[in-house]
Amino acid sequence: MSDLRVELAGISLRNPFLLASGIWGESGASLAGAWGHGAGGVITKSIGSAPRPGYPNPTVESYERWGFLNAMGLPNPGIDEYPQEITLAQAAGATVIGSIFAHDAAEFAELAVKMAATGVVGLELNLSCPHAEGLGSEVGGDPESVEAITRAVVRAVRLPVIAKITPNSKDPAGLAEAAERGGAAAISAINTLRALAINVPLRRPTLSHGLGGLSGAAIKPVGLACVWQIYERVDIPLIGVGGIMNAEDALEYVMAGASAVEVGTAVAFDGIKVFGRLVKDLTDRLDELGLTSLVDAVGVAHSA
Repeated sequence: MSDLRVELAGISLRNPFLLASGIWGESGASLAGAWGHGAGGVITKSIGSAPRPGYPNPTVESYERWGFLNAMGLPNPGIDEYPQEITLAQAAGATVIGSIFAHDAAEFAELAVKMAATGVVGLELNLSCPHAEGLGSEVGGDPESVEAITRAVVRAVRLPVIAKITPNSKDPAGLAEAAERGGAAAISAINTLRALAINVPLRRPTLSHGLGGLSGAAIKPVGLACVWQIYERVDIPLIGVGGIMNAEDALEYVMAGASAVEVGTAVAFDGIKVFGRLVKDLTDRLDELGLTSLVDAVGVAHSA
């Protein structure tokens, strides 16, 4: 049986399938549920310095099996209230990575210290949400800003720092290089693609915010391209994100250069039991290919 264990920049994962930030991460019970159904690790929803209500409904548009368009507005209870949810997940044995967002380097660093105090095993920096003003990709779309934010967080905490990169940039790989210069231990690529839907009868955007972010199977080729390009330009590990609905999708990301993957939209469609299926199917697929370890498949497409 193939070995799916992953050592990711000092974080030990029992398999490569991480619960993506923003999906099932609202509560400790949901994080624990994802872990209990086989996730290799769980990433919290993105947490800010203060409570944030998010945008009014409608916030989500579903496109059957190929994706979601959403503009939630980063709703969260704030760092002072959320740690109790992390404690619940940890009590279930979960490997928890904390996701944070902020307006600038100083706020990121201050928030990182508070998140680190919860006992998470690593931090993911949300530098890539495409629909929150003054946050996400608006602070993470410039290499100098990415480098400064990453460096500030790395100096503030003794945890692996993962920079989540936006695809809504002329050069996502350049952003990854900037994060590496700032001391990032790993890169997550990608977040959602900026997108829009129009409600024709109402003659207005479908989502209350207007612009949103597209996730799911439709964006997998974009995510793969970003991982491919980043792998050739940085030396730190990568986490592939975007449209991973089955084991074959995950294996494509791994062969493009990812050491682990985040699963989001598949959970929204199929529930947290999807993790057990993904683990089994990936193990079977690696056995079919004659690979004894997932590590043996990382980046192999670059040398084909």
